[in-house]
Amino acid sequence: MELRVIGRGALAGLFAGVLGFVFARIFAEPVIDKAIAYESARDDVLNALRQAAGLATEEGGPEIFSRTVQSTLGVASGIIALSVAFGALVAVVYLLLARRIDVQPRVLAWSVAAFGFLGFFLLPFVKYPSNPPSIGHEFTIGARGQLQLGLVIASFVLLAAAVLAWRALHPRVGAQWATLIVVAGFLMVYGTLIAVLPSLGNLPANVQVSDELGFARAATETPQPIVNTLGKVLTVDGNTYSPGQIVFPGFDADLLWSFRWYSLLNQVLIWGVIGVTFGALMERVAARSTAPVAAAASGHGAAATQA
Repeated sequence: MELRVIGRGALAGLFAGVLGFVFARIFAEPVIDKAIAYESARDDVLNALRQAAGLATEEGGPEIFSRTVQSTLGVASGIIALSVAFGALVAVVYLLLARRIDVQPRVLAWSVAAFGFLGFFLLPFVKYPSNPPSIGHEFTIGARGQLQLGLVIASFVLLAAAVLAWRALHPRVGAQWATLIVVAGFLMVYGTLIAVLPSLGNLPANVQVSDELGFARAATETPQPIVNTLGKVLTVDGNTYSPGQIVFPGFDADLLWSFRWYSLLNQVLIWGVIGVTFGALMERVAARSTAPVAAAASGHGAAATQA
């Protein structure tokens, strides 16, 4: 029975993953293409500036997979695989809670999916939102990954603590007051947590590089405008730039907003479809399991009437 339930969760995740891929292909991929084009143009300008300053240029790494493969098979496999894993995880949690909580299967499925969305994505997203290509430095990948994982774990711990606190307060103060107290306490603790965690631009590696190269420090790894700081007139691609003049613009804020917005909508779609689909499947299972009991009860009632 447990394996069948987990299989239904994985099936719901597969369905959600396909829809998530279609959404990403239509809305997010054009934004990613623009971000990659910006990154390529920015690297060309930086190399031109290095040449003008008499410094060695940096060569880009080899392209293992073409952009076409990345935007089709790569995105599809990544989104669908993660969605299947999320669906199976929702089913596992559902099994653990179904024995302890007496609620309708679809309500429990929706609740588990909602908590998964909050813990895995939304709460960490508030502090460390999704970024398109060209944002983020290679030398901070490890630190960023650790911070993201730590915030995911902390989010689930806070959500679990909030549920336990609500169950403890509910018999004493009622559902309404228990909800208000728990929500207020959760927001205070969570707000303190994200305030204490460092901004990506203020990571030690970023601070060190900024100080060494004379760049202005920023609280983000979003590329800032490239300014002529060499103290002389530079010629780049036939254009002349005076000292202090912007040579190349920073990353487009509208493009960044669009990517993060589509990332948020995509996760809402995936987790929502998992919850609704898995809930519907478990409702059918519950209906089939109660049908023989109801038929037996009806038969006993008819026999007693005849007697």
